[in-house]
Amino acid sequence: MALVKIPEDVIEQVRSQVNIVDVVSQYVQLSQSGKNLFGLCPFHEERTPSFSVNEDKQIFHCFSCGRGGNVFKFLMEIENISFPEAVRKVATMQNIQLDDKYLDAGNSEGNQQTSSQSQLIDLHEQAVSLYHHVLINTKLGQEALQYIKNRGLTDETIEKYKIGFAPTQRLLKPFFEERKIDSGLLGKSGLFSQDDQGNLYDRFVDRLMFPIRNESGQTIGFSGRQVHSNPDMPKYLNSPETEIFNKRKVLFNLDEARRQVRKNNPAILLEGFMDVISADQAGIHTGMASMGTSLTEQQVYDISRITNSVIICYDGDEPGQNAIKRAIETFAKSSKVQPKVVSIPDGLDPDEFIKQRGKDSFDELISHAEAPIDFELRFLKQQFNLKSQTDSTDYISAAIEVIAKQNSAVTRDLYLNQLAEEFKVDKTLLVDQLAPLVKRSTNVVSINDGHRGQQPQMVPHVQSQSQIKRNAVQIAEARLMNRMLNDHDIWLQIQGTEGFSFVDEEYQMLYLLAEGYFTKFDEFSVANFSNFVKENSLQSLLIEIDTLDLPENVGENEIQNYIDVIMKLAPIESQLKQKRAELREASTIGDVDRQRQLTIEIVRLEQQKQASQRV
Repeated sequence: MALVKIPEDVIEQVRSQVNIVDVVSQYVQLSQSGKNLFGLCPFHEERTPSFSVNEDKQIFHCFSCGRGGNVFKFLMEIENISFPEAVRKVATMQNIQLDDKYLDAGNSEGNQQTSSQSQLIDLHEQAVSLYHHVLINTKLGQEALQYIKNRGLTDETIEKYKIGFAPTQRLLKPFFEERKIDSGLLGKSGLFSQDDQGNLYDRFVDRLMFPIRNESGQTIGFSGRQVHSNPDMPKYLNSPETEIFNKRKVLFNLDEARRQVRKNNPAILLEGFMDVISADQAGIHTGMASMGTSLTEQQVYDISRITNSVIICYDGDEPGQNAIKRAIETFAKSSKVQPKVVSIPDGLDPDEFIKQRGKDSFDELISHAEAPIDFELRFLKQQFNLKSQTDSTDYISAAIEVIAKQNSAVTRDLYLNQLAEEFKVDKTLLVDQLAPLVKRSTNVVSINDGHRGQQPQMVPHVQSQSQIKRNAVQIAEARLMNRMLNDHDIWLQIQGTEGFSFVDEEYQMLYLLAEGYFTKFDEFSVANFSNFVKENSLQSLLIEIDTLDLPENVGENEIQNYIDVIMKLAPIESQLKQKRAELREASTIGDVDRQRQLTIEIVRLEQQKQASQRV
């Protein structure tokens, strides 16, 4: 079947039937602020929300990094997919049936040269299929399959997580060689190791294979667990750092958990991926885990981008409790989210607890999650012998340090009361000890913009038009383009202006694209027009132009002023640039007469510029 480009009317039919807010909300926690919804940008790390979604116009725009566009552009950016793939994904969301002839259109629409990242992801997806097939359908995988079922995993769970098996016989390299995959790409994938002679061989052998997915659900790495104990090898072996996999940035199961988090369920941060899988099998679907490392600031940012409600639930042993304390500190340093904490009793991990005592008991633990200060005080108390007067005194001092970090004076007072009552000491003595610590803590919070322990305030950081550095010509071009696109009478006026063209190439390109757009559509829609604009820089410029804060009514002579600036001031700017270059050259060679003549010409041009510079 011949590959066919998806027609504009089909693209617009798909786009018009989805609300961009519904799509973006799967990746970003949005909050209403004025006409727009705002959240933390998914494309760069930030403290104050500058990522906006305009539901009326069906576009998104980040005022910090400049990314913007319609729902298709958002999916292309967030999931690293092509335009046709984004159209098909939205169609699937809305149960819109596309003709089969469009299903592979991505192969013919600028997608013939696959990016390196896409190629690596494709290798991993193929490896998932091979490993899963070996586990489920071959004698090589029978022992491993029985082992994992003995661990309590059901067929449904094994299928859902595409768990596989890498046998002792190295199968992956010949599997790819048979498909004539470039050896250089295989070497970059992280799926292979290399011997002294530079020969590649399978990295994972005799291991249960757990695929690791990115936020978009694409496989980017593996964690392999030993089936047969070998003290000379690590129990778990993760993929190495690659172009697509950085374990400090990945949260296991984030792609699935965020869908459940959207239903106002808390995100549950677990210590290992087996805890996540076991919890999910038991009906707890918002679990996620870091990849064998302490929680990182990037991971905290990704969590806080989708929810304010987080419960840390690590192992009940001493290392697990230490990890909880570190996680609390990372949240306090890197996020406005204040998590709650669940401590598993009897030194069990969540996986063991669920298996031994069931989902209802685990739900009960979750429902009684404690505030970080309660955990910290309890954790602290375990480090002292409270039967000793000296240790009791030291504990009180350490506890006051913890209490001093609380922003709320009411909270501090409540915990001082508890401390005074528990140890039968005069509260005034505790208040005196607390006061200088609170002052010190307040100064630290002030330096850090008050982020510690506060709930996110969705106050958008919007760069105003005056903050964007443009010269007079660029300001006129941006404002005129905004007016032209949104008022067809002005569009016709500009088209009837003899000799008019935009000075800046990007504005002129948008103008030409708009001409094609208006031959097919009578009314302007920025979300629809975005489909005609393929280049990232032009899309960002279009959204920036559309979000200009201009008065609703067009001012008297406003359009003519823009035209005059563009057609008269721009040539003057060009002449000034040339004359100044000539003046520098004349100064270099010591031509005094030429310097005098050029200075007079520059002054005259500057006077003309000032006369023309009225926007």
